[in-house]
Amino acid sequence: MISEPQARLLAEEFLALDRSDNQPELAILWDLARVEDGILIAPYNSVLFGQTGDYDDQLLGCLPILVDMSSGEVSFARLEDHEFWGIQPEGQ
Repeated sequence: MISEPQARLLAEEFLALDRSDNQPELAILWDLARVEDGILIAPYNSVLFGQTGDYDDQLLGCLPILVDMSSGEVSFARLEDHEFWGIQPEGQ
């Protein structure tokens, strides 16, 4: 079992490792993060969106990072799991 601070660190490292040079700078939106059923749900987006909150600065398609606090496993959320991480796709 890992602590929430450890899970946050894993999420930050995961996001940094996934970023490519042609992407804008990304950051986890910690004010929107939460732990549910032992999983840290860490939404992220562009640093600019995090600073401004302006939806014109928001990147689309940023599925949250999930950190399983029992195993330390880190992954991006899958669209199929939308109910767990709190988003309802359009038309449903």
